[in-house]
Amino acid sequence: MKRQAYQPILITDASRSQDDQLTSRQKRYVLMMGIRVACLVLGAVLVGVKAPLLWLWLPLCALGMVLIPWLAVLLANDRPPKEQHRLAGKFQPRHLDETPPMALAAEERPHKVIDAEP
Repeated sequence: MKRQAYQPILITDASRSQDDQLTSRQKRYVLMMGIRVACLVLGAVLVGVKAPLLWLWLPLCALGMVLIPWLAVLLANDRPPKEQHRLAGKFQPRHLDETPPMALAAEERPHKVIDAEP
């Protein structure tokens, strides 16, 4: 039976927990929806004060109110890419070290050789 070499998992290589991922997605969603509300309020204020260049600002606010919710839902439902699908891994593949296992079985332990000659 072939033994696999023990590969310790570095904390920097560990993926984020599900709770951390959910929290960051929720924060991003709330931030984006806050920007949407700001676009709505800004559009209403611009119409109320009859701002100059209203023909430019009003479509920009409307575009923000339409696109931001769509993007917010897409990003909130997205998860981080898997390690093998990351673009950086395509250009710099990881090399697995052929290191010996951390714990050796009794028959695999090196034996101390006692030299009879000084």
